[in-house]
Amino acid sequence: MKKRLRTLVVWILVSLMLQFGGYTLLNNQIKQVMGLTGADGEAPITSQLKATIPSSNITNIQVSYAKDYLAYSENGTLKIFNLKKAAVVFEKKSPAATDQTLGVVTYQWLPDRNILLYFYAKKNPNAVTTVKVYPSKPKISTPSIEPKTEDPNQAKIVTKEVPAVPKLEKRYGSPQITELYSLELPNSDEDAAPDDNLNTFDPPSGGEEISEGGKIEKFVVSTTTNLMYLTVSNGSTQQLMKIDVMKKVTTLNKSKELIDNMATSDRYGTLYIDSKVGVAQQVVAINNDKRLVISKNSNDRILGVRNGKVYIGEVENNQLVKLKTTADLQVMKENPTLKTEWEGTIPFNQKVRTLIGVTGQLIVYDDQTANIIKDGKLTTTNLQGDENYVTVDGVELIQLTRSGTSSLVELQPLKV
Repeated sequence: MKKRLRTLVVWILVSLMLQFGGYTLLNNQIKQVMGLTGADGEAPITSQLKATIPSSNITNIQVSYAKDYLAYSENGTLKIFNLKKAAVVFEKKSPAATDQTLGVVTYQWLPDRNILLYFYAKKNPNAVTTVKVYPSKPKISTPSIEPKTEDPNQAKIVTKEVPAVPKLEKRYGSPQITELYSLELPNSDEDAAPDDNLNTFDPPSGGEEISEGGKIEKFVVSTTTNLMYLTVSNGSTQQLMKIDVMKKVTTLNKSKELIDNMATSDRYGTLYIDSKVGVAQQVVAINNDKRLVISKNSNDRILGVRNGKVYIGEVENNQLVKLKTTADLQVMKENPTLKTEWEGTIPFNQKVRTLIGVTGQLIVYDDQTANIIKDGKLTTTNLQGDENYVTVDGVELIQLTRSGTSSLVELQPLKV
């Protein structure tokens, strides 16, 4: 009996150990897929790749989350380059070579999948339509006497409605329409073609609503809520638009509001914006279309959101002088406490790009220098190449060097 009991206990312990090991492995794999941490809690594993793109005129370079595809624009054409196979596997040309407002106007990789979202503008085939407009009231004819029988004394007076004649009037819509596509890439080792899907707006006029604004400036995505936010400007006016999971387009901005930058929560889908109305500059959170003021300091700017923290920078005279954070909560409160994480000076002008890495590091960089703030300490790294880009997880550097009619792309870990 005791022997059987010992055997049973041993098997229970073995089963628990296997389950614990399986759960740990699954948890680590999920973290790696989501780009959060490696199996040992360290930064994600980076790739070291070199590839030559047969063009020197490429712009807006973006690498996929798996770091095996490169998206870029070449003379108005969107191209996807397979870094492992060193080949272009997809391209989307503009419908008009001479009109720079048409074609692919903006694009962005999803942070957790090899899917590229892009907006494509084209001429509206129904920009001018003709409709029939009927009078609001039917036209009544002159009364006439209609004999009821042969006896004239029994005649009655009747009136008849004259059939309404419609007028033809023209209706004018947006001269162009903007479409939303999702391009899904296969594993980079496979030969399957990318899956290019058109996402239909609801109502279909949503594409015209975006086009009426003009130029798409900022575009951010919340993968947790499948919400997309974009700012569309036309001259001095700007619109903040939301596209939900049903592809319904709604406008969120206030009258005469200008938005310099925005970021979404990676947990709750809350949108954080730099809002300016007149002379008032604020950092504002929008959740379920409800607005909350996060900071009234006119020098504060939203930098990003990652792993439960909202990162706000204080900027004076084109210099970042302070890094502050607050908790990214499901239910935000107005004027939360901001914790100062770092103080100093970093160049902060229109040439720099910023992002928050997976370990909570703030990266402010241009084509020559990367300034990295982590755990309250600043590290400066000199960059090589003609142009440099940092992946959205903050761990890999994309170095671009132009040579004649080609461009050398090199992926390497970002040294801190």
